[in-house]
Amino acid sequence: MKYKGIIFDLDGVICSTDHYHYLAWKALADRLGAYFDETINNRLRGVSRMASLDIVLERYDGQLSEEEKLAAAEEKNSTYRELLKQMSPADLAPEVKAALDWLRAQGLLLGIGSSSKNTKFILERIGLGDYFDKISDGTNITRSKPDPEVFLKAAAFLGLEPKDCLVVEDAKAGVEAALAAGMDAAAIGDAVSCGLATYNLTRFSDLIDCVKD
Repeated sequence: MKYKGIIFDLDGVICSTDHYHYLAWKALADRLGAYFDETINNRLRGVSRMASLDIVLERYDGQLSEEEKLAAAEEKNSTYRELLKQMSPADLAPEVKAALDWLRAQGLLLGIGSSSKNTKFILERIGLGDYFDKISDGTNITRSKPDPEVFLKAAAFLGLEPKDCLVVEDAKAGVEAALAAGMDAAAIGDAVSCGLATYNLTRFSDLIDCVKD
């Protein structure tokens, strides 16, 4: 294998929770009277909760104190977690699970590198609660992608050097974070168009060809 470990972003890579994020942010924006649509929602991908809130508030006429911002972020997250309860193992595509099982069978370490603080909850919902070797997420980082912190910590948790890791990402900021960490990056979905990744995947199973010598 070319790599010793594969680090996956969660949302948009292992599963998709974009619609739930959108509905939760939209509910908050509507309550505040701030304009919010799916185009704005796309800017929030891979961005921390508080940084996302700042983007949502760009279309808000009022001003929130830091305490009110924290409360608003928690309100959004509570709505989001309620929506996530609708998720189940059916939200894990068979192709994704099959590829993950193949990678594991080759002896590769598998990690998660996500800015979401709900990572473990989501993994439980889709039946992967104890599947990954290590998880680096919004509960242990202080900087959002494109800062490489989340991936550097994931590699450290796995006991690997950055050069031995491949990151799988669906957002430009995530690809930039991987490259800044000194790791190769495989882009899928929207991230392909940024033209920065080491590999571009048409489907998740294409990842298998990327890791072979």
